[in-house]
Amino acid sequence: MKATIWHNPRCSKSRQALQVLEEKGYEVEVIRYLDDPPSRETLARLYKAAGMRPAEGLRLGGTDAKERGLPDADDDTVLDAMAADPKLIERPLVETAKGVRLCRPPERIADIT
Repeated sequence: MKATIWHNPRCSKSRQALQVLEEKGYEVEVIRYLDDPPSRETLARLYKAAGMRPAEGLRLGGTDAKERGLPDADDDTVLDAMAADPKLIERPLVETAKGVRLCRPPERIADIT
């Protein structure tokens, strides 16, 4: 079984999600999205597969997303902002053969494992 996690090792929720995947025996591709940001197209695909709007995947804490009006912006604006500044991406995003979830809280990983 394979999984991909867009991960920030400094985030406890991201570390917890990674630990769950490893404990369940997944072969995990870890993408440190701050160092290797996903493309706009990848983000659009992930959010569509997760059944969510890009604005639902915005990281609000520790960013200027609210000041920039991003929570209320259209999908294209949000995706462009995230692609340009990966700090705006809430983590962890996890993809398995069963789907994609924003695993915050980490218990959401159960939906796709």
